Amino acid sequence: MSALTAPAPAPQFQAPTPEELFNLPPIIPGVEWFTKPVLLALLAAVLVIGVTWAAFGNPKIVPRGMQNVVEYGYMFVRDQVARPFLGKDADRWMGLLVSLFFLVLVWNLMGVVPLLQFPVASHIAFPAVLAISIYVLKVYLGVKHQGGVGYFKNMMFPPGLPKGIYVLLAPIEFLSNMIIAPFTHAVRLFANMFAGHMLLAFFSMVGFWFLFEQLTPLGAPVGIIGVVMTIIFTAFEMFIQFLQAFLFAMLASMYIGGALHPDH
Repeated sequence: MSALTAPAPAPQFQAPTPEELFNLPPIIPGVEWFTKPVLLALLAAVLVIGVTWAAFGNPKIVPRGMQNVVEYGYMFVRDQVARPFLGKDADRWMGLLVSLFFLVLVWNLMGVVPLLQFPVASHIAFPAVLAISIYVLKVYLGVKHQGGVGYFKNMMFPPGLPKGIYVLLAPIEFLSNMIIAPFTHAVRLFANMFAGHMLLAFFSMVGFWFLFEQLTPLGAPVGIIGVVMTIIFTAFEMFIQFLQAFLFAMLASMYIGGALHPDH
């Protein structure tokens, strides 16, 4: 058979690349910064504001409906995030911590919402802005409540240890608190959302390809496995999305508490 009459080779399955999944084109031509993640981040902020306004704009003594639902979230943040690290100062910081928790949670959950299907925090810029903001707030509160010298002294030279150990401990504490802590605060959230989005995209494409594109007797079982794994990983990813929002808010509470109460 000549090359002119030979059948064309069957297309091969190609896994999605990070470039395809995360380097999204601008929504409005010419406005390079206005991409899908930016739009979803704005929608998430509007959604959180709208839900909390609907819940607490006209609060009732006996909560019902939206107020009842959001109060459960408020109590969760208060009891599990704020009070363990802030103690008597918890109520002062609930506005920030509740907003942080729900905003990051909605950002994350957008990764499993049909049509949206993109976790905002999988772009490092978004968790980095939040982490840097908490970092600046932590340093400001530490200097305000402990003084400039006192803040860095308490951070680098915790009391009660042999003096010789401070030679090693002081630079480690400085590096940990001033560089590693804000870096890991952002990267932990980003990396989990990035990896989760990649896994979901991979298995969903496996299911679609082998069930609808590559119609072969062996392709159907592989496609079914891809669909089943997509469902399983979606449920698992929703748990991770909630967990990462909780951890992000908890670390913010811990950093603020450490600046306010260095003895703890």
